[in-house]
Amino acid sequence: MNLPFRPLGVAPNAWTVNHAIADITRPQKTPQPVILSTETKTLRLDLAKVAILVIDMQNDFCHPDGWLAHIGVDVTPARQPIESLNSLLPELRAAGVPVIWVNWGNRPDLLNISAASRHVYNPTGEGVGLGDPLPKNGARVLIAGSWAAAVVDELQQLPEDIRVDKYRMSGFWDTPLDSILRNLGKTTLFFAGVNADQCVMTTLCDANFLGYDCVLVKDCTATTSPEYCWLATLYNVKQCFGFVTDSQAILTALQKNEEY
Repeated sequence: MNLPFRPLGVAPNAWTVNHAIADITRPQKTPQPVILSTETKTLRLDLAKVAILVIDMQNDFCHPDGWLAHIGVDVTPARQPIESLNSLLPELRAAGVPVIWVNWGNRPDLLNISAASRHVYNPTGEGVGLGDPLPKNGARVLIAGSWAAAVVDELQQLPEDIRVDKYRMSGFWDTPLDSILRNLGKTTLFFAGVNADQCVMTTLCDANFLGYDCVLVKDCTATTSPEYCWLATLYNVKQCFGFVTDSQAILTALQKNEEY
């Protein structure tokens, strides 16, 4: 008697099983090779192995009523990726590339946040720091589920998108991000969001250390830091950690893939 097989797990890291057999061959997804231009090399990559990480495009960092604006930072630069992301993300979704929102969303009790991390947001102990209510609207700074930690309204999150809360500048530290990517069979990561020299860069570095191929999407990334921080980020990505491209180059690669 041939018993039916049932899937177990997330493709491509999935088995098929029945009462007698476990098929652990893990069939791979159909390759989708494309050619992508970057500032240093032309890449031949497989879209079936690509995900895009959109990092910290949140009210606290990008909205004029958020925490960063509250402490006197001009958040205009942090809003620059919105237009490019709105052009790029629908096309990536259509090509089957997962969109992963990696957002700073702390526990309400902050039990996993060190004093050193809290000091970054409240160096005197007297200001509005992690977990404190914003004076304008009472939203708790970077607390999961609050307005402060939510993605800005101008960027649409779809049900099929993946959401990962992070608790440090790196999206990999103490989060399930690495396990999610490995289950999905993703080895090439596009990076977008803010701030380029802080949360984006540290997440990208950790991805590189973990063996992922890293591509920074320049016009989908920004920083409120000084210009030299932005330039150093671009230099270090190209020199040490991966590649730099832009959304138009990705869109061109997707369009050419559709033509074949």
